[in-house]
Amino acid sequence: MNKLINSIDTNADGWDGPGGPQDLFFTKDETFRYPRIVRTDDIYLYEDNGNQLIDISSGPVASNLGHNNQRVVKAIQDQVAKLPFVTNRTGRTNENIELAAKLAALAGEGFERSFYVSGGSEAVETAIQFARQWAWANGETERTKLFSLLPSYHGGTVAALALSGDEAVEPIYKDMAVMPERISAPLSYRPLEGLTHEQNEDRILRRFEDRVNELGSEKCLAIFLEPVGGLASGCNVLSQRFVKGVREVCDRHGMMMIFDEVMSGAGRTGAFLTAHYHPEAKPDLVVLAKGIGSGYIPLGIMLAPASKVDRLRELTGFNYGHTSNTNPLACAVGIATIEELTTRNLIKNAADTGAYLEERLWALAETVPVIGDVRGLGFLLAPEIVCDRHNKTIFSAEAKAPDTLRQLGFDHGLSIYARRTNNGKYGDWIMTSPPLTTTRNQVDEMIDRLDQTFRAFVDRMTVEGHRIG
Repeated sequence: MNKLINSIDTNADGWDGPGGPQDLFFTKDETFRYPRIVRTDDIYLYEDNGNQLIDISSGPVASNLGHNNQRVVKAIQDQVAKLPFVTNRTGRTNENIELAAKLAALAGEGFERSFYVSGGSEAVETAIQFARQWAWANGETERTKLFSLLPSYHGGTVAALALSGDEAVEPIYKDMAVMPERISAPLSYRPLEGLTHEQNEDRILRRFEDRVNELGSEKCLAIFLEPVGGLASGCNVLSQRFVKGVREVCDRHGMMMIFDEVMSGAGRTGAFLTAHYHPEAKPDLVVLAKGIGSGYIPLGIMLAPASKVDRLRELTGFNYGHTSNTNPLACAVGIATIEELTTRNLIKNAADTGAYLEERLWALAETVPVIGDVRGLGFLLAPEIVCDRHNKTIFSAEAKAPDTLRQLGFDHGLSIYARRTNNGKYGDWIMTSPPLTTTRNQVDEMIDRLDQTFRAFVDRMTVEGHRIG
């Protein structure tokens, strides 16, 4: 089999014969050299030619524990040998019960119950269904309207894509899905012209409540927020005052506020939940995925308050599910992930070493003319790419800035997660979100390689005639 695999041409221009890698589905313009990864260790990926890459983004911000973590590997081996699968319609498992207890302890009051699915998109849809079931069971049958921010991202299923704030995707699916109401995200780097960031937040909050009033409170169900954004907004951080303002609007109109922490949860921002940074504006539901399975297995979770779950159970129940709900193998990985986070103090490391990484990125920005901003929290960071820092001007679409940086990263020992979203309307950036195991020395190594990558990028853009500065 290895002889067959290695004999197939994998050049950047195509693939000879049947089969082929998943990237053959991608836009041809975005398909350049993709390295063939054959092994991993900690924050490092190794190509088939022996070349080492630093996984500067934890894949798609998923490998929170790094690669080849032996506690997780052993948990998988032990679980496969003992109980790899049973549906929750068949019976309870110790793994489900133990993970639920550990999650409740870390998540705290208001998040005592957990519902398990196969990933982030399913978890977002579960939260939509739970909010709707709650309203229906309590006689508020007209509540169907959802709100989200523009830009934002909430998943890859049709409903989750519709919920996301990406104007490039909307024309494709708007006639197939129920589109949400969208309000502007308070982008810290690009507030509305003539307004301060706080003035822009207040303007957005007023428009949010005005729209709720126009639709009618009785029809408005919930708003989804990313407390720290991902690739859609370049790690834009929602302020405490803004989140508190959203909470107050929701409370006045009987709506739920739901945190999408698929990227920002599981310790990445220096707290187990980014919701913990908002004690005065607690969300009704929180969605987790990615880091809670740490890239070892698909796992998504909706956290909910016991008060709502137990009351709903008396009324109608929440009887939805999927084949892999409470999969014991996935639960075993979740347990091992939490044990690694707690015993190795990795959440604090995300806060402390993440602050050091942010400091080093800002220092890099002083010498690299195409970094306009650095933002985020903990180990969820993004430098924004601009061709003119004074005017915050983005590169043209022809420059393919994120993709070019990704390709140059391969050449300088980095695996980078980046692509243009919203056709670049709100900016371009690369995710700098390494595993939570990353040390200060490894941060220094990343910055050295990023420095080389950005310098090569500036040279490339200059040669191609793109104006910088």
